[in-house]
Amino acid sequence: MTESASTTEHLHAEELLVIRESTRLLGKSLEPGLVIREILHLISEFLGLNRGRVVLRKAGTPDYEIRYAYGLTNEEIARGVYQPGHGVTGRALQSGETAIVQDIDRDPHYLARAVERKHLPSETVSFIALPLRSDGEVLGLLGVHRIRGRARALADDLRILEIIATLITQILRLNSRVAQQTARLENENRELKWVLEHGAPQPATLGIVGESTALRHALRQIEQVSATDVTVLLLGESGTGKELFARALHLSSPRRDAPFIKVNCGAIPENLFESELFGYEKGAFTGAVAARAGYFEQADGGTLFLDEIGDLPLAMQVKLLRVLQEMTLQRVGGRRETPINVRIVAATNLDLQQQVSAGRFRLDLYYRLNIIPIRLPALRERREDIRPLVRHLLNLICQGYQRNVGLTPEAMEALVAQPWPGNIRQLSNVLERLVLLAEGAAISAREVEHVIRGEAAAEPQAPLPYSPPPPVSSVRPYLPAASHDRQQIEQALAQTQGNKSRAAQMLGLTLRQFNYRMQRMGIV
Repeated sequence: MTESASTTEHLHAEELLVIRESTRLLGKSLEPGLVIREILHLISEFLGLNRGRVVLRKAGTPDYEIRYAYGLTNEEIARGVYQPGHGVTGRALQSGETAIVQDIDRDPHYLARAVERKHLPSETVSFIALPLRSDGEVLGLLGVHRIRGRARALADDLRILEIIATLITQILRLNSRVAQQTARLENENRELKWVLEHGAPQPATLGIVGESTALRHALRQIEQVSATDVTVLLLGESGTGKELFARALHLSSPRRDAPFIKVNCGAIPENLFESELFGYEKGAFTGAVAARAGYFEQADGGTLFLDEIGDLPLAMQVKLLRVLQEMTLQRVGGRRETPINVRIVAATNLDLQQQVSAGRFRLDLYYRLNIIPIRLPALRERREDIRPLVRHLLNLICQGYQRNVGLTPEAMEALVAQPWPGNIRQLSNVLERLVLLAEGAAISAREVEHVIRGEAAAEPQAPLPYSPPPPVSSVRPYLPAASHDRQQIEQALAQTQGNKSRAAQMLGLTLRQFNYRMQRMGIV
């Protein structure tokens, strides 16, 4: 056998030894640091690929750092922080392509960030960086130094490094899955412990979660009137779940198999209210190419939920009152009276008595709607329900996004401690953001605080303390025609996306007063 063939056979034997020992290490320990450092030791000892390092993303930043290494000091590891696109390592991380530097002294992109040149051999030194890829994603990078003037061919080194990079990627993926499973089991254990200490929570009542006294009182009222057709008025702050209660009332009633139609009175342009609510006949106006049933007819036999009823324009309040009194309607452009059979559930976050006093809501319609008022408690008034609500909402969100994310005890405490001015809607939004942005299997208190800080700028102000409304009067307050300037009118319209009824409410005007000022100022 020639000397060249003997050398080649020896090198191949070393390769097989490295692969065999690296594979054996996979089943030796679940600690990735121990296994990866031993693999880097093997390729340095037997193949001469020195100062190996595995670079992974630095938690909470877009940067990468040396996480595992062999042959580097602690100071060198600490200096190994890389930005995507910067230097050889950063470029390889960004592109996902292997980078080979034949001579680190001649490549301007080689920054020598971790190991200074004076600590390397004086001869020509090469550097090889192989991205660690998994399902199309770059998890990190394997980097090694190599003496260029040596017997082994570069192609042989690349081949063995690709195998090692694949093994390290599998180690990282396995460790991630083990961590997720461990976090899930820990979360389940915490949940079981909480149940043992506090008792099993009651199942959600028609989707409504909680056991607080205030919530139970509202649910009892729903149960008491569910079998009747009496009109119900749901009162409460925005985000307290008025639509959920309206659906619960519908599903508990004999009308459960008929339609449940929701109408957001604050979202319908004023000139479309009548046709949307009562329908129209063919040819009633330009664009009415066919007859269309309105929301009342669509809900026939079932329940019509009029959300944000306080935003209904005064002109429509008169027509709605007539329909509620007579239970018949006339389509726009039609002459025939159509009988209807609907149960009305209305909701508002406004104080309708104050709206009546200000002339923005009809007293007779208020009495027609306010037969059974049910007040829904704010989340701050039922703090004992926050934990079961978090668990319920988190489960729904994880199912919807196919995620398996839990909360650390500290994260749960951080959520419970929040004031939640936006009520359940805000809580649900925060949890959805936490699930989508979660970096691991368990959401930490730091992540909760980060998301809550992002919410702070958009949080609604805490509601003003309740004060009894002034006595109801049929006389509207007098305001001079010049009480508001053009800028105030236009700003109110901009803030309400052109809804004149809501803009008038913001300025303390009736709709008629608001329209008069718009005409005087020539605002279209």
